[in-house]
Amino acid sequence: MAFKSIKTILVLVFSTILLSSSYNVIAQGSEIKSAEESAKEKKDGFNAKEVIFGHIMDAHEFHFLEFEGRDGQKHTVSIPLPVILYSPQKGLSFFMSSAFEHRHKEVNGYKLNEDDKVVSTEDGVKVYDFSLTRNVVQMILALILLVWLMISVAKSYATGQGVTSAPKGKQNLVEVLVSFIRDEVARPNLGHKANQYLPYLLTVFFFILINNLIALIPGTANVPGNIAFTIVLGLISFVVIMFSSNTHYWGHIFNPPGVPGFVKPILILVEFLSVFIKPFALIIRLFANMVAGHIIIICLISLIFIFAQINPAIGWGASLVSIAFTIFIYFIELLVAFLQAFIFTVLTAVFVGQAFEGEHPKDEHLPDDAVIV
Repeated sequence: MAFKSIKTILVLVFSTILLSSSYNVIAQGSEIKSAEESAKEKKDGFNAKEVIFGHIMDAHEFHFLEFEGRDGQKHTVSIPLPVILYSPQKGLSFFMSSAFEHRHKEVNGYKLNEDDKVVSTEDGVKVYDFSLTRNVVQMILALILLVWLMISVAKSYATGQGVTSAPKGKQNLVEVLVSFIRDEVARPNLGHKANQYLPYLLTVFFFILINNLIALIPGTANVPGNIAFTIVLGLISFVVIMFSSNTHYWGHIFNPPGVPGFVKPILILVEFLSVFIKPFALIIRLFANMVAGHIIIICLISLIFIFAQINPAIGWGASLVSIAFTIFIYFIELLVAFLQAFIFTVLTAVFVGQAFEGEHPKDEHLPDDAVIV
């Protein structure tokens, strides 16, 4: 009898364990299913990463916005750009980027990958992309704007406006900036050679400034936030610095005066590396600052849609804070646009001035207002 009671208790306990295990398996299955559904919904919903990198990376179109039409389909408002491809196997191809239909269609054996790069759909086919991407088109527009601005201002001065009378309109802004770069950047750092390098410094300043300001217009490309753009500017500055150097400059690098012999090998290495670190600093400074500001603005805007996916009411509440901070950062970016153009220009002037600096004889009398570079 006792044995039967024990047997009954064991069966009851075992059955309870089985039921509990079954419930846990069902619950875990529903949790896995729920997680998969959530991941799918998240994938189909707002993708902040795609928006952020879609703005700071290059593309084959100017993308403005997307909306859902009455037919339930998503429609995109964008400006397509020319796609120019060359392949040794297939020859030259030319078509508009709209033919890809936003990565949904292949054209002549080519397609756009997830990084918005044109690749071949056939194995062994090499592709050379010469397309006019939005960064290239925007730089051309900035160059046209710069040339038009300077030529129109020069024509105004040729007619006597700003010479015999007060400057007007855009002359006021350009004259202030030119005078500032001449008096506060070129002359203090380049001395008697200021006028020789002033055209280059003004070109660099205005070209960076115009690209910085255009990049703040919604829908445009962040050209200064492209590392290729800053690398080219840094390499040009490096070439100017090298052609401006003299024997005294290299003598200070490979034979530092007034330094103990055992320290010279280390100092020579440091000084030689500084020749390449200077343009590298120009490249990274401009690139990092212009990318960071745009990412902050897009992240603040993205918070609205991220919170809206959780709850629409939370999204509306977050929008007030996000928009307020976005406007604040946007005005900060306007200041940064001028500041980064100025910093790149003044550092270039400093490095060029260091490259052609010469020895000052100890017995030479320098006037009080002399500029020592």
